[in-house]
Amino acid sequence: MTTKEILKKVRKIEIKTKRLSDHIFGGEYHTSFKGRGMTFSEVRPYAFGDDVRNIDWNVTARYRTPFVKVFEEERELTMLLAVDVSQSEMFGTRHQLKREMITEIVATLAFSATQNNDKVGLVLFSDEIELFIPPQKGRSHVLRIIRELVDFQPKHKKTDISKALKFIYNVIKKKAIVFLISDFMDENYQDTLQILGKKHDLTGIKIYDQVEKDMPNIGLVLLDDLETGTRTYVDTSNKMIRRAHNAQFLRMQDQFKKAFQKAGSGTIEIATRESYIKKMLQYFKARG
Repeated sequence: MTTKEILKKVRKIEIKTKRLSDHIFGGEYHTSFKGRGMTFSEVRPYAFGDDVRNIDWNVTARYRTPFVKVFEEERELTMLLAVDVSQSEMFGTRHQLKREMITEIVATLAFSATQNNDKVGLVLFSDEIELFIPPQKGRSHVLRIIRELVDFQPKHKKTDISKALKFIYNVIKKKAIVFLISDFMDENYQDTLQILGKKHDLTGIKIYDQVEKDMPNIGLVLLDDLETGTRTYVDTSNKMIRRAHNAQFLRMQDQFKKAFQKAGSGTIEIATRESYIKKMLQYFKARG
């Protein structure tokens, strides 16, 4: 893709997603996330009705009279978008590639954060950390994020969600709003997810193609595993094979939901044939 083609595509995505963030998601994002973070401001003498959990015991012991900690809402938040760029994201059938939908979702979220004067950062991961853009403010910064997603060529094909979670935990010190966007075709990330969920406001967005859920009956086909490169002939007319395919999808889906639920975090599931606008609005309104 030439520079001109990249810029044209970025501009097209900006026009579509900025309109959504301005008129639809901006208010919902603000209601869902703004003011959730609290920072310590000062201490003052205890007054009747104060929450005893806010007593500062060190100051209380020093002055021999109870003092409580005073907190204030954080006016400025940080959003981190962690995006799976493994090879499986390049799959798509009738509607669009998973990665194309992910790019639009990322752009919409980023513009929503910018509208509220919040910082936005980006992590691209496969089974390695492919790219990290530290959180910053502004339209030009968001356009850089979109440009990277449009043109980025990952060096690795597989997926390691746990590695991405550990990286986020180590580099983002202050509490942030973290969106983890992937098809979640991975195992053994549950423990790391719980650790990150205690530190940040975490949401998992699972993107999938309908064929990954329901295998169509189209006879004998040659299937490629995009992450391992293996090729296998599969008889899709065999009911047992189609059932096993669906059962595997449902198992991974259940694993995804339970992992985030256990971490105290939210989830959104979107098929490439569905409207991500509707699904995200439902999620934001439920939070608000």
